[in-house]
Amino acid sequence: MRGCSQRRCALCFARPLANGLLDGVGKFLGKIKGYYTILQILLLIAFMSLCRIKTVEKLRGRPPGEFGKLLGLDRIPEVKCLREKMDGISADKAAEKWAAHLSKKWMETNPETVGTYYIDGHVRVYNGKLTKLPRRFVSRQRLCLRATTDYWVNDAIGRPFFVVEKPVDPGLLKTLEMDIVPRLLEDDVNQPSDSQLNDNPYLSRFFMVFDREGYSPGFLRTMWEKHRISCITYHKYPGDLWPQHWFESHEVVMPSGEMVVMRLAEMGSLVGCGTNAFWVREIRKLTESGHQTSIISTGYELCHRRLAACMFTRWCQENFFRYMKQHFDFDMLCEYGVEKLSGTERVVNPAWRQLNKSRNQLQKKIRYRQARFAKLTLHPESEDDIKKYVKWVRKKSAQLEEIQQYEREYENIKIELKKIRKHVTMNELDEKDRFYKLSSGRKR
Repeated sequence: MRGCSQRRCALCFARPLANGLLDGVGKFLGKIKGYYTILQILLLIAFMSLCRIKTVEKLRGRPPGEFGKLLGLDRIPEVKCLREKMDGISADKAAEKWAAHLSKKWMETNPETVGTYYIDGHVRVYNGKLTKLPRRFVSRQRLCLRATTDYWVNDAIGRPFFVVEKPVDPGLLKTLEMDIVPRLLEDDVNQPSDSQLNDNPYLSRFFMVFDREGYSPGFLRTMWEKHRISCITYHKYPGDLWPQHWFESHEVVMPSGEMVVMRLAEMGSLVGCGTNAFWVREIRKLTESGHQTSIISTGYELCHRRLAACMFTRWCQENFFRYMKQHFDFDMLCEYGVEKLSGTERVVNPAWRQLNKSRNQLQKKIRYRQARFAKLTLHPESEDDIKKYVKWVRKKSAQLEEIQQYEREYENIKIELKKIRKHVTMNELDEKDRFYKLSSGRKR
């Protein structure tokens, strides 16, 4: 920044302003007192991002006067002062409200990016000691660790619209149904009108793209019949391979503008069973190795090439997570604090979890001893050698006695599990079992 000319300063200001940085600031963000204004604080944070200064702490050692010249000041605030200002700006969930406003603004100003939304969860591991968050499976580490889950909604080229934080993770389907879909129905400005939907029975409001975690024929049917929302996901149970002569080469235009040649085939498919049985479009991509990747969709109006392009560009969201972790320390802990969860939040009953753990342990013991008992049965000792035969009989009877004892305990635990509720509210938990969510104001 040393020697920054007036023209370059204008470009530096224009870059964050072009994304609507100051839109709705006075209406949604909190108030702060003192010499520094909200405008100066937000511009400072924007310049920190452009300079890849990942945390407020890393401002130490940077020349405060150089940043101050960009803001029209003699110097920028010190680290402690900046933290206090950020806490004041984001008080009472002001940062979340402002982010929601910006998300809606982006949809209005960029209608060409609206209409196809990519939803995926990202697990942020917590190693602190302020609270004991529930354990989640972290795929990148292949471990169950205490963490919180963020569900991100991005556009077709990976740019984020908004995020839904879930300290108590109900799963992708519940988050879609309860949090993401209602917000998209309200914010999406490019939806067709009700008359257009009535005139065209195959037209949908918008598309949602997600991975196998969201595979549910019942959910796909509900989204289409109740909201006229099309979903695209991988087929979890694709069945037998299709004949290779069904596949034809097509030039597929990806959302980024890239042209890709794919061998595709399409057929109607009945997924689910019973009341959840539902006809969808199944599209398969044949790779050079002969592998067939199957996707299903309720997008009845679009060409199968367009649906394939939407599904096979999901990597853009994974790239977004990777890019944010490398350049902006995506998973960092910005503030050391916790907040209370709603008393009506449903969590797994600790008593049920402990009984279920005991049941699983007994089940493993039973299976192990049953295997040993079967081995003894398949390889009996000859009655000619009395000592070996008696030893074999005693060993077999001891194994059978152990199996019967564990089976009785297993049945008793099953009866106890039926008497206990699997989920309870936070208010019903004992104080020792309660946990809190991480403060997110400064991170927002």
